[in-house]
Amino acid sequence: MTYSGLNRLAYAEDSTNSAKKTIVLGTSADFPPYEFHKVIDGKDQIVGFDIQIAKQIAADMGAELKIEDMSFDSLLPALTSGRVDFLISGMNPTPERKKSIDFSDVYYRANQAIMVRKADKDKYNTMDTLKGAKIGVQKSSLQEEIGQKIEGAQLTSLDKISDILMQLQTNRVDAAIIEGPVAQANLTDDFAITSAVPQVEDYGYAIGVKKNNPELLNSINATLAHLIKDGKVQEFVDEASSMVNGQQKTQDTFSFFLKYKDYYIAGIKYTLLLSILGVIFGFIIGLFISLLRMNRIAILRWIGVAYIEVLRGTPMLVQLLIIHYGLALTFHINFTALESGIITLSINSSAYLAEIFRAGIQGVDKGQMEAARSLGMSSSQAFRHIILPQAIKNVLPAIGNEFITIIKESSIVSFIGVADLMFQAQVVRGISFAGLNPLLVAAVIYFIMTFVLSKLLGVLERKLRTSDIH
Repeated sequence: MTYSGLNRLAYAEDSTNSAKKTIVLGTSADFPPYEFHKVIDGKDQIVGFDIQIAKQIAADMGAELKIEDMSFDSLLPALTSGRVDFLISGMNPTPERKKSIDFSDVYYRANQAIMVRKADKDKYNTMDTLKGAKIGVQKSSLQEEIGQKIEGAQLTSLDKISDILMQLQTNRVDAAIIEGPVAQANLTDDFAITSAVPQVEDYGYAIGVKKNNPELLNSINATLAHLIKDGKVQEFVDEASSMVNGQQKTQDTFSFFLKYKDYYIAGIKYTLLLSILGVIFGFIIGLFISLLRMNRIAILRWIGVAYIEVLRGTPMLVQLLIIHYGLALTFHINFTALESGIITLSINSSAYLAEIFRAGIQGVDKGQMEAARSLGMSSSQAFRHIILPQAIKNVLPAIGNEFITIIKESSIVSFIGVADLMFQAQVVRGISFAGLNPLLVAAVIYFIMTFVLSKLLGVLERKLRTSDIH
């Protein structure tokens, strides 16, 4: 038996060799007390009252719960493409969303709040005072809809609550519209909740399921019914609210790194893995494409040109979303988030490397080929043993620059939930309630990685020049 329209529920053998289902939850764990990261017994865990509900749903199904953490506006594509089985992330069942997915019964209702800097508490104390103000909201949320209805309001829509609060703290917005319990969870000495109350249709919160999946939806509704009846939902809310850390003591950047070093080390491993594999595959594909680009056969040359122009002319984020979600929706090809990240970095890098190789190959004196042919080499032998080594040596600095670029651009894969360095920095921001230190640590680590790589490439270049002299 499966619960997902794309048969996403996996089966694993437990110790008694009986089949055990795995149901996949999609969430954006930066929304305390609904879902958030917290270190418990030395281990990072995703907790919150939404997570408690999800665990109960899985338990009632006799299934194991797997949690996929990603950005909020990646949740709907993840569900419709079959990468997750259901969504719980403080999500309102708005009419617009109901066009794409089905929703369970409402399991919780909460008020909306206006958060401001403490000094502005009396300045923005009614909804009328927010007219024409700069307001921060979460992208693709009910709060964004509320902000759009405020006359003259200038909205800044961002993915993360922590980013919205950073905008507020640095005077880039005047106020932020935030879910009431979330505002309370993030309340610090810098902020205040005003007496202004947004007027909005109360959609409540519900669980998202892919359309035409009544079996899973009915099972979820059955669990919600007994949780609500037994008063468990409010119990989960109170328990999760008590787990929120709130404001923490300010630390210097180095001490901050030592405290959260395990997160950054895990992120470094993924970043290096993505970058190394991206360059290796990009190198191979790029060399092949450069040969197509220079081929005498018109159709092959056109294919090479089209490949390069399309990949260089479209944003990497678009390429990532097409590979991760588009292929799943259209062809039912479901790459993991890590696989999608590696593929995207590889093909994007290959387009630039192809032009680098072409420049290097064309930069080798034509007399080299003629000399090799005169010695009895075939064209392919001459290219492989004479032309290509010289071309790669000539463009090694450009290849090194592309490697450095990939290390920095690999951060884009955090958008789909790959736990690279940038993803871990965002997790630390959620755990620590610190706005700047997690980013400063990430910036220093990126600099160290790229600086060390540039020095190693410099050493390699000097050795190659020395070998040419001798």
